[in-house]
Amino acid sequence: MPELDDLTKAKIVALILDKKTEVALERLSELYKVDTPKVVVGTIKKKRRTVYAVYVVQEKKIYALNSDIFYNPFIMLHEYYHHIRSKLGTHRGSEKHANMYAQEFIDSYMRIADKINQGIE
Repeated sequence: MPELDDLTKAKIVALILDKKTEVALERLSELYKVDTPKVVVGTIKKKRRTVYAVYVVQEKKIYALNSDIFYNPFIMLHEYYHHIRSKLGTHRGSEKHANMYAQEFIDSYMRIADKINQGIE
């Protein structure tokens, strides 16, 4: 997987916060050279009310419980991590690693936001 810089990660988070989740995942998929997963609001039978979102490998689809989750960068990036891990042939990436992946993006976004805010003051 290519290493992404802070600005790239921050832009991905900003897109999701700006309600452009599909665009964010398309950009990430271009960078990783993988197919873009479909993202839908809805649930799957065995996961109703138990998770906010889930990635289904066979469908190449991320299911988000509701539109709030659809625009939550941490959750969407967590599920996207499962997508790229499945594309690299090792889907059994742990929840811990998916959380770390998502948190890296959030941390980058916060660092960029801090730099911008410091320039304004």
